Amino acid sequence: MSYCLLNIKQHHSSDISLYNFFKNLHNSHILEIYVLVLTIRSENPIGFVPSQINITLAASYFSIKVSMKRIIRSINRAELITFKRWGGKSYSLFNAINRQVRIGVLLAVYTTVAHPEFVFAQTDTTKVNKEYNLDEVEVSAQRTPVAFSQVARIVSVISREEIEAAPVQSIQDLLEYALSVDVRQRGPNGVQADISVRGGSFDQTLILLNGISISDPQTGHHSLNLPVSLKNIQRIEILEGPAARVFGPNAFSGAINIITTPEGATNLKVDISAGQHKLSDVNISGNLNSEAWKHFLAFDRMSSDGYIDNTDFKNWNAFYQTRLDTKPGALDFQFGRTNKAFGANSFYTADYPNQYEETKTTFASMKFESGTKIHLTPSIYWRRNQDKFELFRSDPASWYAGHNYHLTDVFGSNLNAWFSSSLGKTAFGSEIRSESVWSNVLGLAMDTPIAVPGESGQIFTKSYSRTTISYFIEHSVYLKKLTVSAGAMTNRISDLGFGWSIYPGMDASYALSDLIKFYASANSSMRMPTFTDLFYSGPTNIGNPNLKPEKSVTYEGGLKLSYTGFSGRADVYRREGKNLIDWVREKETDKWKAQNLTLINSSGIELSGTFFPEKIWNKSVFLTKLGINYSYNQLEKGYNALFSNYVLDNLKQKLDIEIEHKIWNKIKASWRASYQDRNGMRTATNSYEPFWLVNTRIMWKTPSTEIYVMAANLFDTRYYDFGTISQPGRWISIGISHKINFK
Repeated sequence: MSYCLLNIKQHHSSDISLYNFFKNLHNSHILEIYVLVLTIRSENPIGFVPSQINITLAASYFSIKVSMKRIIRSINRAELITFKRWGGKSYSLFNAINRQVRIGVLLAVYTTVAHPEFVFAQTDTTKVNKEYNLDEVEVSAQRTPVAFSQVARIVSVISREEIEAAPVQSIQDLLEYALSVDVRQRGPNGVQADISVRGGSFDQTLILLNGISISDPQTGHHSLNLPVSLKNIQRIEILEGPAARVFGPNAFSGAINIITTPEGATNLKVDISAGQHKLSDVNISGNLNSEAWKHFLAFDRMSSDGYIDNTDFKNWNAFYQTRLDTKPGALDFQFGRTNKAFGANSFYTADYPNQYEETKTTFASMKFESGTKIHLTPSIYWRRNQDKFELFRSDPASWYAGHNYHLTDVFGSNLNAWFSSSLGKTAFGSEIRSESVWSNVLGLAMDTPIAVPGESGQIFTKSYSRTTISYFIEHSVYLKKLTVSAGAMTNRISDLGFGWSIYPGMDASYALSDLIKFYASANSSMRMPTFTDLFYSGPTNIGNPNLKPEKSVTYEGGLKLSYTGFSGRADVYRREGKNLIDWVREKETDKWKAQNLTLINSSGIELSGTFFPEKIWNKSVFLTKLGINYSYNQLEKGYNALFSNYVLDNLKQKLDIEIEHKIWNKIKASWRASYQDRNGMRTATNSYEPFWLVNTRIMWKTPSTEIYVMAANLFDTRYYDFGTISQPGRWISIGISHKINFK
């Protein structure tokens, strides 16, 4: 028995022949190596001949217990060892060695090129997508880190590769094709949209950016005022169902976490597109990275003259993100700004189509991750949204008193801590969140009015503030086949006077085999009324300062299937809601009034399947991906006498189809089709008609350059997402993107 210690400081230039290394130690039975990074490079994308491998080694620990003589015999026979991931699967590298392996720290990067300086430059994302293993992605579905394969809830993940292939221009367009997600767009291409999940309202869905809440307390109409473009997003996680014990208040019917991450290489990317209705979109982004410090910066500007009268827009956003890895821990900082100015044709009422709106949103957060035994993640964040709304863009009526001005400030701080033990993972934490509004419409009268920033001669005459304090606890157990996670949130809202309330929840899953997993969960949640719900009064609306918080309990269960080249699921759910907030009226001539509805229950089913034919048949075929999603939702309400503006007006059933295929050489195509059937009435006499919406994208793509043509609403379908607002017909655009990688 012998031991060998390798202490290579210049590890980036030290290539060691694995064959010679093992040959020199052929009498050894146990090999212990201090390793930080193991990089495997090969010309063969599905396997490697051991004697051809170069490896790079330096400073952390793993131990391999093998017979060296057996390894030498394998090398001399040039046996082919194949693997795709570390996971204890039958095709694992270590299982192929057929000996016990003990690993402390191991990071493996497997690429298909021979020269390290071109590793990132030559990676084709269409190839990466074929080997993309979603099971090992860490998702934000619990308060402790958890792999996708371990989650006992329904979490949909839209990867970077899927985003790049999708025939869409904005996050709102992308989510149009996500399972059980209802996107009701007032303005196209990210101007404004209401997002809901599983039949909920847009105020019941929590929006997060890199795990930090960016939902707007004034109104959910502004929650998607994002400082980052779709073209700069790495992935999107959609947690279906309530998530109060994970994300806090307002994760009522679901949560959408939008994730950006600095890339590992220093690069610059430019994406330019143009289309009908004078559409223009310019996106510039870049990564600047050193060994410990990574920076990401992006800028985007999009504009159009509009598809009908008063639908023009000019939007821009800028975003900066940095991550610094230090010995005590990792520091993450993000800062962004987005400005939108757009014609709001009939956005909030059909009575006055010549509306106009401008919003300015600034967001910043800082988070620090540290600890080994007890992991601590404190964070602070700030979000400011300034909104100017004009009921008359020009030629105002004689009775019109003037525009509406609002400014909301949100300050928050939270601490999440977790540790592992023989009993599982335990997490606990707290959050304090302060929400304030200054307005000439919303809130209570101010003793001393203040000037509206950036608006000459305008003043805020009203204001309102509230503070929410929340505490969390959660424990998760991971057994061989069984996963159980249970926890609770307790919180107190300063302005409601109800004291402390507790919202518990529990998730469980059981793996019947490697292919089939059953899951079930029960979770409670709540949603606070927005400032608009409480205070807004206008020509067509009356607010209600006596509103109570919404509450619900959701039960769900189903099964998940996973096989080579296929993944799918089927589930059912039931949400029992109490005091749901909606804007209602008894007849069309009445004003909309904010009101707590006594009881509304929602039940539904979801079916999903994704096929990768090339993986199934293990050969190149014309069709590379086929995805099918179907969801059905039914509401049970105590009465039918009221017209509903939001809660009772929801998506009843939806069928989404995703197809990707090859055309010739580097030319490929992507298709998305969505069938939507909505409950509710567009007007007093017209119900919503079901419709098909089809988008397509044809692209020529290399590792660094892409040229594409997109057609939104390919068949020029006339449809309505909300009221009398007609959505765009066929909209064709073309674009080019180019990425420059630096050493």
